[in-house]
Amino acid sequence: MIKIENLKFAPCYVENDILNLVSKTLKCKLADIENYVVLKKSIDARKKPDVKIVLTLAVKLKNKNHVAGFEDITPNFSGLEYENISNALPTNFLRPVVVGFGPAGMFCALSLAYMGLKPIVVEQGKSVEDRTKDVLTFWETGKINPFSNVQFGEGGAGTFSDGKLNTNLNNTYCKKVINEFVLMGAPNEIAYVNKPHIGSDNLKTVVKNIRQKIIQLGGTVLFNTQFVNYTAVSDNLRGVIVKNLQTNDTKIINTNHLILAVGHSARQTFNTLFNNGLEIKQKPFAMGVRIEQSQSDINISQYGSNNKLLPNADYKLAVHLSSGRSVFTFCMCPGGVVVNSASDEGEIVTNGMSYFARDKQNANSAVLVNVLPSDFKTDHPLGGVYFQQKYEQQAFNLTKSFYCPAQSVGEFLTGKKTPLKIEPSLKVKICDIKKCLPNFVVESLMEALPMLNNKLKNFAHPQNLLIAIESRTSSPITIVRNEKLQTKIKGIFPCGEGAGYAGGIISSAVDGVKVAEQIYLENKS
Repeated sequence: MIKIENLKFAPCYVENDILNLVSKTLKCKLADIENYVVLKKSIDARKKPDVKIVLTLAVKLKNKNHVAGFEDITPNFSGLEYENISNALPTNFLRPVVVGFGPAGMFCALSLAYMGLKPIVVEQGKSVEDRTKDVLTFWETGKINPFSNVQFGEGGAGTFSDGKLNTNLNNTYCKKVINEFVLMGAPNEIAYVNKPHIGSDNLKTVVKNIRQKIIQLGGTVLFNTQFVNYTAVSDNLRGVIVKNLQTNDTKIINTNHLILAVGHSARQTFNTLFNNGLEIKQKPFAMGVRIEQSQSDINISQYGSNNKLLPNADYKLAVHLSSGRSVFTFCMCPGGVVVNSASDEGEIVTNGMSYFARDKQNANSAVLVNVLPSDFKTDHPLGGVYFQQKYEQQAFNLTKSFYCPAQSVGEFLTGKKTPLKIEPSLKVKICDIKKCLPNFVVESLMEALPMLNNKLKNFAHPQNLLIAIESRTSSPITIVRNEKLQTKIKGIFPCGEGAGYAGGIISSAVDGVKVAEQIYLENKS
């Protein structure tokens, strides 16, 4: 096929516009065009309001395979593909155990299943269907299930988010993971749009399909099953102790491979691993608030108009402060909502979520300040965990409920009461949010918000809303592993975001795949 780049169209373009421009570009007749595939789609808003849709295509002509001046290309839509080595395994091989069923755990288990290794998945939360019921109950009543919530359960924390697939990585692993998402039911466009997202609604279907594929290939998925500990002899893994949360029965699963694909909120597991002597290190993360704005304001700022033919606009902003710290936006959700993401009683945590359509009235994003291990004021490896807990509990104490502390941008900056121009998308209580944030976070936000507003008009309008506290941006720890991706206990593989080796859905999934490949290499005879 012939690759054509930088084809620009008005937002109202139709397929005939594409065919006509391809014909003109390749200097061929319309009848010569057999078909085309979209390789990339982005938006060029540099000349507001004359916004353009930019496409890169792979075009197949009926009588030509090559055109001078254009690259030949064969699009690759394959997902994860592995040789089944089940009949060539060592006689002492035992089924691997994957703890955690977020992106890292799902893709590690799926890869292992394709290899014929029949993984056993241990997930303390519920299936996505039952987990959704628990989350909706919490958002409506404040009654939280500490094992099944926005952080814990099938799909991980990403299931109740925007489902962004952005990553700083650019390799074949990322492409294969995204293709696998499509094969598992995600929208086809995630394979080519510039900033792909699945949406919380589609993620529920995708993770269910991944689970069913793992089971179909001989794997086992144990929900409502908690990782308790591991057993080892002479620094070699021997088994995993698990507990059925419905019956309280415990059992040992004998295994040579334990994949710790726990999320960034798996505090009980972190404590267990630390007490068992695994090496854990402090890791920087970020903390701040959610800002909620009118989506139409953001569209006008980014596009020069609120053009209904264009998708709701996003943004990504950052500033460097006089203190040496940085403030940046994170996990921006166009047409989304802010959600309470607590995982236990007595704490408040916020996050952003949107459905695939991104058609809600408000926009939101995290506004974060970098937090360094020196800010923890302790050398304890879990110091970052304790730092998070302290301020999440202070946020809860501000409202004495599951209502999130919130304040207008104007009042936060000036102390003067300021009416809101938006309807909050979640239950909030207006109060002084400075009381649940570290001083350096407050000072950084106060300096940064006007600077960010200068970068994007109406970003920090005085009548926009700040909602506290955004504290689970990434894991505050790293579970140390060697070049073979294992801890000092041979057979234990820390993996994904919770273990400190990824940040987001794609990088977590890729890390899970790499761990599965390491196990594959060690056992392929």
